[in-house]
Amino acid sequence: MLIPYRRGRAAGRDTKRVSGTLYVIATPIGNLEDITLRALRILREVDRIACEDTRQTRKLLDRHGISKTLVSYHEHNEQARAEELLRDLEAGKNIALVSDAGTPLIADPGYRVVAQARARGVTVSPIPGASALVSALSASGLPTDSFFFGGFLPSKKTQRRKTLEEMKSYPATLVFYEVPHRILEALADIAQVLGPRQVTLARELTKIHEEFLAGQAADLLDALGKRPALKGEITLMIGKGDAPAADALPMEEAFHKLVDAGVPRMDAMKRVARERGLPKREVYQKLNQR
Repeated sequence: MLIPYRRGRAAGRDTKRVSGTLYVIATPIGNLEDITLRALRILREVDRIACEDTRQTRKLLDRHGISKTLVSYHEHNEQARAEELLRDLEAGKNIALVSDAGTPLIADPGYRVVAQARARGVTVSPIPGASALVSALSASGLPTDSFFFGGFLPSKKTQRRKTLEEMKSYPATLVFYEVPHRILEALADIAQVLGPRQVTLARELTKIHEEFLAGQAADLLDALGKRPALKGEITLMIGKGDAPAADALPMEEAFHKLVDAGVPRMDAMKRVARERGLPKREVYQKLNQR
C-alpha cells in the first residue's frame, strides 16, 4: 500500500495539521570538515536534533557555530524516544536525526523512528554525506561493481564462521564493520573459511592515522598480530572468490545452495540461468516442476 505524505494544502482543502519533516543527516566519520553546506543549514534550521551521543554531536555543532536543542536517541531508549519524536513531528516540528559518525541507520540506530514516520505519513528527507562503507570501498582497490554490506560480524566464533560460510558463494565484495578487539579473530576465521582471498582493511578513515592494509587474511593477521595495540574504527572488505564452473553442480543443487546462502529465490533462479547461458523461462519451468 502506498502511503501519501501530507504537504499542507491538497486539492484546495485545508489540512487540520501539517506535520514537520524528519531529516536523516550524514555527519563526518572523522574529519569535522567533511559535512555538506546543506547539512549545516538544516542543522541550524530544525527545531531539535536527535543524536546517539549528545557530547559527540555537540563537538560538531560547536565547530560550526550551531546552537540547538539536542535529545539523545540510541539503541537503549529507541522505542520510547521514537514515539516522543513522532509526536513532535506530527505537531509540525522539524527534527534532524544524526549518528555519532557517518550516515544514520547504516549499522546505527534510527530504523524505528524512520519506519514509523513513513507509516504515519511524515516526510522523511535524507541529507547525504559521509559513510565509512562507501569511503572505504572507493579507495580499497577491490571490485565495486557489486558488494554486500553485512554490518558487524557476529561476536561469537561459531556464528561468525557460519555467517562467512553462508556468504562464501556471494559473487560480490563483502564489507563488514569490525571493532579492534575482535579483528584478529575475524581475520583468522576469514582465512579459515574463505581461503586466500584479497582482503583490504581500512582504519581510522579521514582521521590523522588513516590506514589501509591489503593482502590475504593470513598476511593481515600476521602483520596486525605483531602490533602492541590496535585502535580505531575498522571497515573490513573481502574480495570475490573464484567463481565455480557453471556446470560444476546440477541445476537444482546450485539453486538450493544459493537459496540456503540467503539469496532470494527469484534472484537465485536468474543467477543459475545466467551462469549456464540458459533462458530464464526455461530455468524457471524446470525448477518449479520439481
